[in-house]
Amino acid sequence: MSRRDIAKKKISKYDPLCRSQFVNMLVNRMMKHGKKSLAYQIFYRAGIDIKKNTKKNPIPVFRKALLRVTPKLIVKKKRGQKGKIYRVPIEIPFSKGSLLGIRWLLTASRKRLGTSMASQLSAELRDAAFKKRGKAIRKKERTHKMAEASRTFAHFRFNS
Repeated sequence: MSRRDIAKKKISKYDPLCRSQFVNMLVNRMMKHGKKSLAYQIFYRAGIDIKKNTKKNPIPVFRKALLRVTPKLIVKKKRGQKGKIYRVPIEIPFSKGSLLGIRWLLTASRKRLGTSMASQLSAELRDAAFKKRGKAIRKKERTHKMAEASRTFAHFRFNS
């Protein structure tokens, strides 16, 4: 009997303390060399730092920062007629956009000056959530500007 018909739906896991899929995605992205417990410690320390500085719950702050950083459009390279390569703006689903947003938040926090990764991450989350600035926000704005500039090539989206 063929197993081709049976497709198991992949269920994304939740963070044990916060019960959030996005926190689990962030921790998995932050993790290096398989040290997940260290990545969780870094995130929870960043949450404590956010709570101390803003007097707000860190999980909604993280969600707000992620929503502000998540792009709605990206630019892909597509080959047009006669071999020319065009930058084509493409709308992406929220799941892929949130993955990009998490990646941008982590790279921006790693490039930030600070004493520890927890303080760098908390500073980047606070800037993205409350002040609408930071390297991750700038990356999103730059991506949207490129997509807006390449809007004339949107008809190449359907050609492949």
